Amino acid sequence: VQLQAFGGGLVQAGGSLRLSCAVSGKIISITSMGWYRQAPGKQRELVATITSSSSTNYADSVKGRFTISRDGAKNTVYLQMDSLRPEDTAVYYCNADLVGMEGVNIVAGKDFWGQGTLVTVSS
Repeated sequence: VQLQAFGGGLVQAGGSLRLSCAVSGKIISITSMGWYRQAPGKQRELVATITSSSSTNYADSVKGRFTISRDGAKNTVYLQMDSLRPEDTAVYYCNADLVGMEGVNIVAGKDFWGQGTLVTVSS
């Protein structure tokens, strides 16, 4: 089971970026997916999550500016980021709470992470 994130880059303040994260491998079920971020010198923090029933949760700092969505058929989660600010600069990581298989073994839990994608917002 692997998560791969795409879409980071450099953008000016006020601009937009769209991140995507695809889960690959033998997936049995996905309970939720989400995005976290880690800025230099800071701890990783929650950005947004979405459940299999499309219930969403956002950090207060991104409410009204970021939108999380999912494509269940593609096991993919998206993060549309609008009105970006310099303080949004961070490495963004996708996360999944899922059940899958690796070989003959069932793997499950919340500790599935993508490789991280850098978002840099210039002022």
